[in-house]
Amino acid sequence: MSRTRRVAIVLIVIAVGVLTFGYPYLEFARLWFGVVGVDVSHHQGDIDWQKLSKTDVRFAYLKATEGGDYVDPTFNDNWDAARKAGLAVGAYHFFTRCKTGAEQAKNFLAVLPTDVDGLPPVLDAEKMEPCDGLAADLDPQKEIQAFIDAVNAKVGCKPIIYITPQFDLSYLSGKLKSESFWARSLLIPPLLRRDSWVFWQYSDAGSRAGVEGPVDLDVFRGTPREFDIFRKASTCFKTVAQ
Repeated sequence: MSRTRRVAIVLIVIAVGVLTFGYPYLEFARLWFGVVGVDVSHHQGDIDWQKLSKTDVRFAYLKATEGGDYVDPTFNDNWDAARKAGLAVGAYHFFTRCKTGAEQAKNFLAVLPTDVDGLPPVLDAEKMEPCDGLAADLDPQKEIQAFIDAVNAKVGCKPIIYITPQFDLSYLSGKLKSESFWARSLLIPPLLRRDSWVFWQYSDAGSRAGVEGPVDLDVFRGTPREFDIFRKASTCFKTVAQ
């Protein structure tokens, strides 16, 4: 079955399911892609990673840093515990508009583990308002590119860019076409960056054993076998570890 036809079927099934059963039906959409993950931060509190690893979750992205100086207080503990539980683990940085890309990359790289089995890093670009109410005279596209270049130079691979439709339309305008993306789309498979998204955040109010309260749920664009190939083919951290 072609990818276009597969996506068309997914859209029809999801539309019928949502209209019939409501928002919870979106959980069934994950079956079309097969590899489920979560993205978390300190907002999720203490996570029982062993319990979570016994669900359908296979990977976890953990918030590491934000802006030029913030470090998520749960990052190191989550990283160690998630790896011990057998999950594929990656780190993400939350982009802000009032620090340069170079400053933010420095903050991120200072805490980023360089385990050779780590997933590619992620730059979370969704915040549209200036930090702390201050006006920011910075070009988001330029600063995102600076962040990508700095991280790539250090760890040997480009970060995946997490984007919302609003941020992409307002600040990127379809540019950065050579990059890989993580698309947020809570009702249907992503219509933005249709040829270049790797991960899809399909829910921001999911539920999984081991996490109290809502958690973001994501899928990898491919089969479990393709996910394993994706992990092994990554060039991230290999030169750093030598």
